[in-house]
Amino acid sequence: MNTTTPAQAPLKLAVVLASNREGRFGPVVADWFLSRAALRDDFAVDFIDLGETELPSALSYRPGPEVRAVLDKVTPVLDGADAYVVLTPEYNHSFPAVLKSLIDWHYGEWQAKPVGFVSYGGMSGGLRAVEQLRQVFAEMHAVTVRDTVSFHNAGAHFDDEGNHRDPAGPDAAAKTMLDQLAWWASALRGAKAVHPYGA
Repeated sequence: MNTTTPAQAPLKLAVVLASNREGRFGPVVADWFLSRAALRDDFAVDFIDLGETELPSALSYRPGPEVRAVLDKVTPVLDGADAYVVLTPEYNHSFPAVLKSLIDWHYGEWQAKPVGFVSYGGMSGGLRAVEQLRQVFAEMHAVTVRDTVSFHNAGAHFDDEGNHRDPAGPDAAAKTMLDQLAWWASALRGAKAVHPYGA
């Protein structure tokens, strides 16, 4: 007999890899982060790779069958999540267009849920993309956590097997971000159980 109550059940965490460029470095960072998230007993993790999801940028109130097929895979994961981690590179001082498409194709799924960020890039480590995403997710009624995991000149920090050359710093940053995400996700899940958001 399962005696776990909804409040005690693991939090559902949806990790979104935002890069879809050919030759992208994102999967290396994603594998690293997913291995850290897997060590947590408080999260059950789902993974969405936008490089493998043909999501068009043109929005429609009546999406065609091809778009509907994509949304039928992605939307239930986003809707069922208690929290999100967006793993994003920085393209031209911003975040990838495919990520904006994912955000814009959804609305209620994001509401009253926390979002954390893992970013990577050159000198900025993707932090300019993260700052813009904070504004976008605020419009979605989501809560972004303060601390991020950021990889400056990311390619130089991982070996050929995808291991970080000096993991202490990023491991600590990931723990801090996931701790904050867990607190917000648990608090908001409990609050919504008592009083649905927007009701």
